Amino acid sequence: MHMQVNPGLLSHLDLRGTGSCAAFQFRRTARAVTRLYDLALAPSGIRSTQFAILTAVAKFQPLAISRLGELLVLDQTTLTRSLRLLRKQKLLEVSARTTRRQRLVTLTEEGAKAIAAALPLWRNVQEEFLSKTEGRWLELRDELGKLAKASVEIEKRHAGADASE
Repeated sequence: MHMQVNPGLLSHLDLRGTGSCAAFQFRRTARAVTRLYDLALAPSGIRSTQFAILTAVAKFQPLAISRLGELLVLDQTTLTRSLRLLRKQKLLEVSARTTRRQRLVTLTEEGAKAIAAALPLWRNVQEEFLSKTEGRWLELRDELGKLAKASVEIEKRHAGADASE
């Protein structure tokens, strides 16, 4: 049974501008792009989120978990869950804590094979997707990077303000 919201409760809400919400637009785009890449990578057995983690580890290994989170702008909970799954699939290894209390992530042979299987699929979908950007991908990518950096900076300021209250 669905309950209707009393129209009187909504009449005082000023919803102007919410359709251009940056978070909504980014999440909608991210969901669409993620679905596209997940579909393309499906034959390799990994998802686009796993591909991103595995390629970051492959490029920078051994890689501290904290640095991996920074690179991918992933919160600790999400990253821990993803790493647990990738370890269970034997695609990567996480070391015991080092003397600097860091845990390092490295790719396994199975992880390298997974990336090898996914790369041609990724290249195909990447090429097709980039063709839709009408030659503006590098500009768009750079702009997205700036926006991600700005968002992280604003988040840190807000987190600092919350901590001081």
